[in-house]
Amino acid sequence: METSVIFPVMPKDPADVVPFAELVAGGHLARLWQGQSLTVEPHQLFAYLAGMGFRLPVGTSVTLMPLRHPMEAAAQARSLALLTGSRTTLGVGPGSPDFVASLRGEPYESPAAACADYLRRLRGHLDERAAEAPGGHGPPSGPLPRLGHPGVEIGLGVLRPALARVAGELADAAITWMTPPGYLARDLVPALERGAAAGGRPAPRLVTVVHVAVARKGRDPRQLAFTAARAHLGAPHYTDMLGRAGLRVHPSQPYLNARALVESGTFVHGTPAEVAAALREYARAGVDEVVLNTAGTGLVHGWPAAVEDLAELSAEIRLAQPDLIA
Repeated sequence: METSVIFPVMPKDPADVVPFAELVAGGHLARLWQGQSLTVEPHQLFAYLAGMGFRLPVGTSVTLMPLRHPMEAAAQARSLALLTGSRTTLGVGPGSPDFVASLRGEPYESPAAACADYLRRLRGHLDERAAEAPGGHGPPSGPLPRLGHPGVEIGLGVLRPALARVAGELADAAITWMTPPGYLARDLVPALERGAAAGGRPAPRLVTVVHVAVARKGRDPRQLAFTAARAHLGAPHYTDMLGRAGLRVHPSQPYLNARALVESGTFVHGTPAEVAAALREYARAGVDEVVLNTAGTGLVHGWPAAVEDLAELSAEIRLAQPDLIA
């Protein structure tokens, strides 16, 4: 299992991300991830870092489908692969129904069907062949010009079995966020395998973003968890997933939900050795790449403190579990 890192908020200054890139460049962590951002756009951020000399493996976890046509998404991703000199992971996801409706006028009739259509069209553009228009209506969009690059891995953000089955059939990677290891092993990994079997292909690799924090004097893990995950803890699709995983949560109670994250170990908090031990559970659940998310520490105590946590954690992981670093 690889261990990577995400810059976990929408950046306003690219300089904040540079220390995270330095950890990856130094071989401490395998890949640098960034989620959807409406401030500094993720593809431009990664290109900025490449221009500074950080030619790193990068990934998006995740960019939202309604914001970008599949042809544009493919063009951006393969540009990054060329600029970084590394295979890029393009993670996409549908977004919340309200967000989709605000852009399209209505939510997707079926998020699973919308994701499947988007992935097929994305694959067509990355294979440099014409991709069919949605629902077979209208002319297909033309192929992108040929471009030699290290490659693009297509990822789909999944929380529940329906999208896991789509990822199993059509994606190269399934990307999960805040998903407990027991839930992964019981619900999502079997769904990935069912989708892969239906598609007659191997199951995609599994990438999981995990909230982590090193225990230090003056830190309250419940405050860190609430600050890090407040938006997700009030979202029905996240609380539904956590409820399926056995946590007592409700979208109207985000602070109590944060406490449930800490008490269940879904928010991983402790000494570096304790955090490294908890991450082994993700490897046992079938995770191929775990992505460390230090949003709580960064937002409450500053990004230098988050980088300090990451440096200690990566050192402990390399010492105790050399196979957890690429």
